[in-house]
Amino acid sequence: MAANSRQPNGIQLLLAAEQEAQRIVNAAREAKMARLRQAKEEAEKEIVAFRAQMEAEYQRKVAESSGDSGANVKRLEQETEVKIAHLKTEATRISQDVVLMLLKHVTTVKN
Repeated sequence: MAANSRQPNGIQLLLAAEQEAQRIVNAAREAKMARLRQAKEEAEKEIVAFRAQMEAEYQRKVAESSGDSGANVKRLEQETEVKIAHLKTEATRISQDVVLMLLKHVTTVKN
C-alpha cells in the first residue's frame, strides 16, 4: 500500500512539473512576442526617418531643378527677344530692296 500512496504523489509531481514547464514555455513565448513588437516598432521608426530623409532629398532636388528651369526659361526668353530684334532689324534693312525687286518682276513683261 505504500507503493500505491507514492504513485499518486508521483503523478502529482509530474502534473506540477508539466504545469511549470508550460509556464516557462508561455513566459518564453511572451518574451519573444515582446521582442518582436519592439523590433517592429524600431523598424517602423527607422522607416519613418528614412522616408523623411528621402522626401527631404527629393524636395531639395526638385527645388534645385525648378530653380534651374526658371533660369533656363529666362535665358531662353532673352535669347528669343535678341533673335526677334535681329530679324526686325534685318527686315527693316532689306525691305526697300525686296519691294523694288518685286516691283521690277511684276512690271517686267516677258515674251
